[in-house]
Amino acid sequence: SGLSSAGAAAISAPQSVIQRTLLSYQRQQEENADRAGVKFLNATGQSARGMYETFKRFTDESLFAARGADPYLQSHPMPVDRVSALEELARSSPYWDKKDDPALQLRHDMMRAKISGFMERQDTVYRRYPLSNTSLPARYARAITTYLHGDLRSAIAQIDGLIQVQPNNPYFYELRGQALLEGGRPAEAIAPLRRAVQLSGNSPLIEMLLGQALVASDNKATTDEAINMLRAAVAREPEAPLGYTQLAMAYGRKGDYAQADLASAQAAYLRGDAKTARELASRAKTRFAIGTPGWVKADDIVSAKPMPGQKNN
Repeated sequence: SGLSSAGAAAISAPQSVIQRTLLSYQRQQEENADRAGVKFLNATGQSARGMYETFKRFTDESLFAARGADPYLQSHPMPVDRVSALEELARSSPYWDKKDDPALQLRHDMMRAKISGFMERQDTVYRRYPLSNTSLPARYARAITTYLHGDLRSAIAQIDGLIQVQPNNPYFYELRGQALLEGGRPAEAIAPLRRAVQLSGNSPLIEMLLGQALVASDNKATTDEAINMLRAAVAREPEAPLGYTQLAMAYGRKGDYAQADLASAQAAYLRGDAKTARELASRAKTRFAIGTPGWVKADDIVSAKPMPGQKNN
């Protein structure tokens, strides 16, 4: 039949032909993705200029590597061809010259500052955001790197200055609480983290920080609150090991060792340590009554297959 002939032809085709066909398909998919990106920006009334300029910068960096390459053996469109097509699409948009909304631009700049402050070396942060730059993103980045490098007093003063400018920004209160918590002052971290939770609409990751501060403050009066908050947080952010680690500590403080072992097992599993997770879950099973929800969860961990990359021995 025709289908069997086509199948036989495909099987007998040289590997190079099959490879070129597959790579051509992948290049077409990426070109379609570029078109979709411009389409979505047009639909929201935004300029694709930034998208084009970003791709062009990547292209300039990859041109040398692409010299002499066979365009039919590339998994991505050749840089110049791809950017030329994107430029044509972007310039044809009625929003090409439209400026980004200032509030949206500020959010973007603040996120870049946060990433820089947390991820880059302090000298790099100060080169990127020198003291002469008094913008909010620059002050944010410098406050982060200051607390990370141990100058808590200066960092708190800088963060308080940020809060004065934006008193309803949950992430400034989060930063204040995080700096105090990591600076060994967990009791003082509770109030700003409570405010951050409130302003963020109960962000589960901020709730986990607050739970950590409540546990670290070593106040038995707040143990139940920490447990309730951490349980709610991990229910909405179930793949964050921090929440389970803090939950285990809170249960341990309360003397509920079955739940402490179960939470520790869940944290170990999420960290990729299947062996430790199974050991802790097995111990938790001996502490729970058979058939109870805790016993069932522990049994699930004992019999779960390791996730890709997990330690299994």
